[in-house]
Amino acid sequence: MRKRLMIWSCILMISSIAVPWSVYAEPAKKPAAEPSAASSELAANAKSAVLMDSDTGTVIFEKNSHDRLPPASITKIMTMVLVMEAIDQGKLKLTDRVQTSEYAASMGGSQIFLEQGEEMTVDEMLKGIAMASGNDASVAVAEKIAGTEEAFVQMMNAKAKELGMKDTQFKNCNGLPVADHYTSAHDIALMSQALLKYNGITKYTGVYQDYLRKDSAKPFWLVNTNKLVRFYSGADGLKTGFTSEAKYCLSGTAKRDSLRIIAVVMGEPNTKTRNQEVTQMFDYAFSQYTNHPIFKVGDTIGSVKIEKGSVESLSIVAKQQYSILLRKGKQSSDNIRHELVVPNELKAPIAAGDPIGKLVVYQGDEVVKEFSLEAPAAVSKASYWTLFKRTCAKLFFVD
Repeated sequence: MRKRLMIWSCILMISSIAVPWSVYAEPAKKPAAEPSAASSELAANAKSAVLMDSDTGTVIFEKNSHDRLPPASITKIMTMVLVMEAIDQGKLKLTDRVQTSEYAASMGGSQIFLEQGEEMTVDEMLKGIAMASGNDASVAVAEKIAGTEEAFVQMMNAKAKELGMKDTQFKNCNGLPVADHYTSAHDIALMSQALLKYNGITKYTGVYQDYLRKDSAKPFWLVNTNKLVRFYSGADGLKTGFTSEAKYCLSGTAKRDSLRIIAVVMGEPNTKTRNQEVTQMFDYAFSQYTNHPIFKVGDTIGSVKIEKGSVESLSIVAKQQYSILLRKGKQSSDNIRHELVVPNELKAPIAAGDPIGKLVVYQGDEVVKEFSLEAPAAVSKASYWTLFKRTCAKLFFVD
C-alpha cells in the first residue's frame, strides 16, 4: 500500500511541474566605432566604401555605404555563401560532380571555359569562382543546387533578406550587367561577413595561383584576380569585380593576430587605385584597432535548463569567435565583462538553431556588444517514463 502511494505521488508531481520563463530586457546597442580624422582620408576615389570588423560587424569607416550600385562579380560572394551553406548542411559535397549545361557554357566575360557536358567537382568549381571569377562556373553550381539559375537567384535574394541586406536585389548569380541588379558597400560587407563564417572558404579566396584540369589535355592556370592575397600580409580574400558600368570593385579581407577586417570599395577608377585604397583601409584598421576575445570557437559559454526535455540541460558552445573591437591606447580592456542572458528554463522540443538567448558584453556599465545565441543541438521531449523516473529520483534523492 505504501509503495502504491509513493508511485501516485510521483505521477501527481510530474503533472504539476511548471516553471516560469524569466523576462529579460533588450539592452541598447552601441553605435559604430568613432572615426578619427585620418579615417576621413580613406577611399577618396571610391564611389562608396565600408571598413568593418568581421567578428563583431562594427563599422569603422563608411562612405556612401548604402548607395545602390552595380556590384559586377562581387555578386559571386553570395553565390559562394549558398554553396558553402549547402556543404555545411550536408546537401552538397566538395567531391560531388557538377555537369555544365549549354546555358552555363554560354556565359561570356570572366570564365574558366567550361564546355557543354563537361564535369568538374564542387571543389574545382569553387576554385574557378573564387580565383578566376568564372561566370560559367557560377551558373553551373547554381543549377546544381537549385535546378535553374532563376531558382538560385530567388535563394540569393532570400538569403540577402535573412542577412539584413536592405539595399540589394540580385538578378543573376555572377554579376554580368543586367537591369535592376544592385547592392551596396554595406550589404557587400554583410554577405562577406557571412561567407567568412565558413572557415574553409579562404582555402579558395586566399590562394594566388592554382590549376584546373592540370593532368588533362587542356590545363587551365588560375591566377587570383585579387592581387592583395599575394602582396598584402594577412590578406586572404575575398572577391573582385569589374564591368564598364560598375568600374573596379573589391571586397577584401585580411587577418592579423585575432583581428579580421573587411574592406569594401565600389566604383574605383582602376585596379591600381582600388588596391591602394583597400591597402590604406587595412593599414588604418590594423594600426588603430585591436580585438578583445570573449570566447573562441568551441568554448562553453554556459548552459540552460530544459523543461521536460530528453536532457535536463543544454550546454551553449561558441560556434564562432565572440569578441569586441577596441581602439588601441584609448580603451582599456580591464573593465570588460560579459553576461549570459537566457530564460530560467526552455521547454522541449527545441530545434538546432532555435534562438535561446544572448551574450551581452559590457565595458563598465555600458553595453558594447550583443550576440544572439542559438541552440547548438536539437532536444526532443522526454517520454513519460523518463519524466517519471527523473521525478522519482529527485523525490527520493536517487542518483
